Amino acid sequence: MKRFIEFFQVSEVFGYFIRVFKKPDPSRPNTSSLRMMHGINRISIVMFLFCICVMLYRLFTR
Repeated sequence: MKRFIEFFQVSEVFGYFIRVFKKPDPSRPNTSSLRMMHGINRISIVMFLFCICVMLYRLFTR
């Protein structure tokens, strides 16, 4: 049972979502490729949330 609970822990995933939208940490490396990667991740997260909202809207209005 403990292994099952550990498998479904999503705290790291939500921690990443929060970390992507925060101001950059000055102690971490800041290369142009890393900035581009985080920018693309921000765009994809926003698009995903928008699509979820559209799907929920369509589900409840039909």
